[in-house]
Amino acid sequence: MSQLILMRHGQSEWNLQNRFTGFKDVKLTEAGEAEARAAGEKLKAANIMPDSVFTSTLERAWRTAELALQSAGYNLPLQKFDDLRERDYGDLTGLNKAETAEKYGEEQVHIWRRSYDIAPPAGESLSDVVGRVEPFFLDHIQPLLIADQTVMIAAHGNSLRALLIVLGIYTPDNIQHAEIPTGAPLLVNFEAGVATTHDYL
Repeated sequence: MSQLILMRHGQSEWNLQNRFTGFKDVKLTEAGEAEARAAGEKLKAANIMPDSVFTSTLERAWRTAELALQSAGYNLPLQKFDDLRERDYGDLTGLNKAETAEKYGEEQVHIWRRSYDIAPPAGESLSDVVGRVEPFFLDHIQPLLIADQTVMIAAHGNSLRALLIVLGIYTPDNIQHAEIPTGAPLLVNFEAGVATTHDYL
């Protein structure tokens, strides 16, 4: 049996400010750093040590992985990939979410945020994110899982939601109901390379 640890980065400065972040490279808040350390403590308490660690190239993701591993007492290299970056929010990047809802209407903003195949202006839809995350998973992660390894991925809300679709845990029809908290490790168990059970540590 193999295991995949999916972890959304800890709270970032723009999470705190309720802004659309996307590809913008922002830092973790002190609370976000504490979330990352707490995630590492959960990994250690569960006696789960990754064989490989993958993160996005954005600091809030790789710093979360770094702090979690340090907290757990694990010394592992980070493999950083653009394919794991957050969804590109295009023209919405940097805008306050509440102010954006006032400008465009709550229903339109909800569609941009939660629909599967409708992208914000000049940005990516979740379907677009699946389009880059799926080949990454098949090339880099699935072979390790088939080889019964434990893999950790530290990434973002939408790149992880895309992975949940790739894994068959959610579908395009129900993914809008998936809420991934910051700094909380989601452990997915696999048998013969197929996801079986999943739960937060």
